[in-house]
Amino acid sequence: MPKVDSMRNITIEILKNKSVSEQDVEIVERKGVGHPDYICDAIMESISVALSQEYLKRFGDILHHNIDKGLLVAGQVERRFGGGKIIKPMELIIGDRATFRVGNKDIDVEEIAIDTAKKWFKNNIRFVDAERDVQYRVVLAQGSEELTDIFKRKGKLKGANDTSAAVGYAPFTSTENVVYEVERFLNSKRIKEIIPETGDDVKVMGLRKGGKLDLTIAMPLVSRYVRDVNDYFLKKGRIKYVANRFVHERFGKEFKEINIHYNTLDKKGQGLGGIYLSLLGTSAEDADSGQVGRGNRVNGVISLNRPMGTEAAAGKNPVSHVGKIYNILAHKLAKDIYDNIEGIKEVYVWLLSEIGMRIDKPHLASAQIILTKGIGEKTVRKKAEAIIDSGLSNIGKFCVELAEGKYPVC
Repeated sequence: MPKVDSMRNITIEILKNKSVSEQDVEIVERKGVGHPDYICDAIMESISVALSQEYLKRFGDILHHNIDKGLLVAGQVERRFGGGKIIKPMELIIGDRATFRVGNKDIDVEEIAIDTAKKWFKNNIRFVDAERDVQYRVVLAQGSEELTDIFKRKGKLKGANDTSAAVGYAPFTSTENVVYEVERFLNSKRIKEIIPETGDDVKVMGLRKGGKLDLTIAMPLVSRYVRDVNDYFLKKGRIKYVANRFVHERFGKEFKEINIHYNTLDKKGQGLGGIYLSLLGTSAEDADSGQVGRGNRVNGVISLNRPMGTEAAAGKNPVSHVGKIYNILAHKLAKDIYDNIEGIKEVYVWLLSEIGMRIDKPHLASAQIILTKGIGEKTVRKKAEAIIDSGLSNIGKFCVELAEGKYPVC
């Protein structure tokens, strides 16, 4: 086993806690692709990737940028059975900092940002016209001298642009898996083909109490496919049946009881006011604005039983902003430890940066591990330490992959 770099400040702790799957109560949430918060995270991340590739193509390096402040302001629509109309478009506000000029060469950051946002809408939200239904406002500005200077300093690896902490974990519990998979199923290409009335704005909340799982799903029906109130409730019943069958076929053996609740605010006899109907398939059309950092964590769920950092990873630059790098790397390292060391029930990886210090030399890198009974601690400690050391040694390659958009952030 190779020698571990002591400058990486790696510690391994063996916990005697219950794993999350052994706890009595567990709560997990996922916001789907059409949710306003997901939209903000996904678009800002796409802009960061697009800028990173433009900087690399033109200057051979990724320049300073943080596209991690974004707001999707809800519009206004008029819905009716069979259709509706846009009264006021949604507005996407794109911030925070970017590099606009190198020497005498300009980078059209605003054009890149808007074009990328439009492409994302076209590729992901079926009924949103990226030209007509959304207005775009770019409020990006040049970065501060000190943070921009990080990108001018010599060395293959940049210094951390912030003092920040991140945590990742493995494996997913059954509850986390079902919440994640239900949203992906309802937003799958297959479901959209056979049940096109399903909106893209899917939110799933899972509550496990002992062996009993309650899933609450919110997903609008698209108005152009719904003739009247009776048709709405008929289609709603079919969707619930399909979701229920999927969950029981995939996860029925993992829970003693599974109950699915779908669009629970609906109330018969209230007309349009008693049903969840959408013109564009997203609540951002008139009900709910979105913001970067309020959606899923970088592993795709919001798991309330787990420790979580406060950084929003989406849109941050992939070579010095530890709010992105450490967030995603912590989950990757946790998975690597779990996958490669026998006898682990659960593992958490914590990474803490110190501003200005090289990103491969964190202020602290720590793993907390829950073992199955009878597993020797000494070997686990050494192997986990070696995996973390290797991950930090290869952080340069990892950052390149982040710049290519290899790792999702929502």
